[in-house]
Amino acid sequence: MTIKTFSLGGELTINRLGFGAMRLAMGTFAGPARDPETGIAVLRRAVELGVNHIDTAGFYGRDAVWANELIRTALTPYRDDLVIATKVGPLPGPNGVPSGQATADQLRGLVEADLRCLGLNRLDLVYLRVGGMTGPGGESIAERFAVLAELRSEGLIKHLGVSNVDGAQLAEARAIAPVAAVQNRHTGDMGLLAESEEAGIAYVPYFPLGGGVGSGPLDAERLGKVAARLGATTAQVAIASLLATSPTVLAIPGTGSLEHLEENLAANDLSLSDEDLSDLRG
Repeated sequence: MTIKTFSLGGELTINRLGFGAMRLAMGTFAGPARDPETGIAVLRRAVELGVNHIDTAGFYGRDAVWANELIRTALTPYRDDLVIATKVGPLPGPNGVPSGQATADQLRGLVEADLRCLGLNRLDLVYLRVGGMTGPGGESIAERFAVLAELRSEGLIKHLGVSNVDGAQLAEARAIAPVAAVQNRHTGDMGLLAESEEAGIAYVPYFPLGGGVGSGPLDAERLGKVAARLGATTAQVAIASLLATSPTVLAIPGTGSLEHLEENLAANDLSLSDEDLSDLRG
């Protein structure tokens, strides 16, 4: 991979291999909460290893442990080149699992809460996350995205993104304000990925170790074959294959473990040949 960085919104240069903060506070939304001191150590080590793009959300947390508070504790004062992306939209239910969806009237409060928890005056990137755990599509996002566009015009947000969207929803958003990033399940919608690449929009698959080349999650047997040939782990090959999909793709593998962090970030130095990519695609 010759391209290691991406210009977010045409002005924020970030490393294409970043860090997802969901697993800092808990392994899953159902819990239990993790040791906050370990999360703080993971964040500090990530930045030491060159991460300058952290993806988080106000609903990433359990009990008294919340990802945004860990980020503020671990990394303030923030480095000038650190880009923090957050998501608004999902609302946690009684069991802590995001099961509701914010209305347009609730979005300002969610953005202001992220600003307070992170200790920031302006958020670098805010995604409107729509829908539940099902696939994208089926609803208009215009009213809600317009609220975020207004917050951007007020200076509370630098760049806007959309998450869990299809082509029609992305078009709705782009008709209202510039979209800097799309965060979807994986790279399965190659048409949306191609549109993002042409427009200079970052494409950021969530759950990146569950997806990669082609229409969905990578085959474990093919991953193992390439990993053995390269002397790498399957996780490293999965991340490298994701980055090889397109120069607009960013990877945000998350972990609550220092060991797994080091393993994941080592994928930045892994080069996949045409033979490797062919084997992965099958």
